[in-house]
Amino acid sequence: WDDADFSQGVGTTWYQEYSTLSSTQDPLVHDVETKIKKYLKTPYVAKWTLKVTWEKAPAYPSRRDDTQTSTYQVVLTTDGSRSFALLLYQDGGMRWDYAGLAADNVLIGFS
Repeated sequence: WDDADFSQGVGTTWYQEYSTLSSTQDPLVHDVETKIKKYLKTPYVAKWTLKVTWEKAPAYPSRRDDTQTSTYQVVLTTDGSRSFALLLYQDGGMRWDYAGLAADNVLIGFS
């Protein structure tokens, strides 16, 4: 992610929280649990999951076109003691021109 800028009315952000308190489970939560079990080889049962989606998000500074927008998601989940973040990018959906960004020493991670 970079510094998304929605000030020109281009792009959308939304979120959905998934309840895991009932015996029925949303397919997304089941998919997240399956991925964590498969790739991290650890048992996992989600107690809370949140999906945030940025669709056609323009990079800062925003312009009034959507030719260089990006679409991506993060899924946050926890079992009460461990937490995971799954970063999902639309195939071909990252179209920000990195050559035009203010910073050229970009790192992946969080702070």
